Amino acid sequence: MANIKLKGLGINQFGGMAAYGNVTTLRATLETDATGAAVRANATTPLGVGDKVYLQSLPAGFRLEDLQSIVSTAMTAAVTGSIGFEYADGEDSAEVPQDLAYFGAGIVLNAAARLRTSSSKAPVTLAKEAFLVLTLAGAANAKVSRVDFIVHGERLGAK
Repeated sequence: MANIKLKGLGINQFGGMAAYGNVTTLRATLETDATGAAVRANATTPLGVGDKVYLQSLPAGFRLEDLQSIVSTAMTAAVTGSIGFEYADGEDSAEVPQDLAYFGAGIVLNAAARLRTSSSKAPVTLAKEAFLVLTLAGAANAKVSRVDFIVHGERLGAK
């Protein structure tokens, strides 16, 4: 039997200050008021189909691995959404193209649940700073709701 080692073992370890690695958790909470508008936002209109909600900043060099959405207070019936990322500077990257459905599309936000990434896309390392973005679909929201988004990944550092 052969002993096979991949080239570059350990090169993706960032920091080296802790034995448990470089895993990072970034969190965002979307709460809406009785009209369906996002609380603590720059707009006071109810969330509608096609609206993009910028939930969290994602640093350059962050390897996206998983997302958990916790719908603790459901949105209006038929509300779904896509979750992905868009670069903060508004310019796409040929190396790692922005993807508004990276973590999944058709995610049910109208029923209480804990939901994991629904896509099978390979992990990517962000070429530059980006935003975690929820794009609403299905119906407009018209009620109080709460959804927490928890992104897991590794900080590998900007190139």
